[in-house]
Amino acid sequence: MQRYVAVVGGGDCSPEETRTAEQVGALLARHGAVVVCGGLSGVMEAACRGARGEGGVTVGILPGADRAAGNPYLSVAIATGLGELRNGLVVRASDALIAVGGEFGTLSEIAFALKLGKRVVGLSTWELSRRDEAILRASSAEQAVRLACEELS
Repeated sequence: MQRYVAVVGGGDCSPEETRTAEQVGALLARHGAVVVCGGLSGVMEAACRGARGEGGVTVGILPGADRAAGNPYLSVAIATGLGELRNGLVVRASDALIAVGGEFGTLSEIAFALKLGKRVVGLSTWELSRRDEAILRASSAEQAVRLACEELS
């Protein structure tokens, strides 16, 4: 069965986060995983660009009502009109989650995934004051993808 892995992070991100997210997307595509994201810019766009560059499939679950608002690397754009509430759909649609950097929206996705018992891998992302061990820490895109996919096979 094909794996669906969410890649989450800020719509605005650093050049390093952009490179990392693009590598994550490419590696996920090489592993045959579908990349799921919020469909906009920043980490989301970089992950999609990496995945599509490797022939992968990308799904963007958009906050607004216009599919055209999605980044140009989406295979499938789903316009929800739900605003930030769409973060729950990104998590629900995925088997595991990789967080690259991120702001409060990313934190909400991490929390939803942990609440649902999904594997969460972090690359320079939030630290939790309670149960920080719940987020598996990765130091590279390769390690993040390995950690996200190892129990999904």
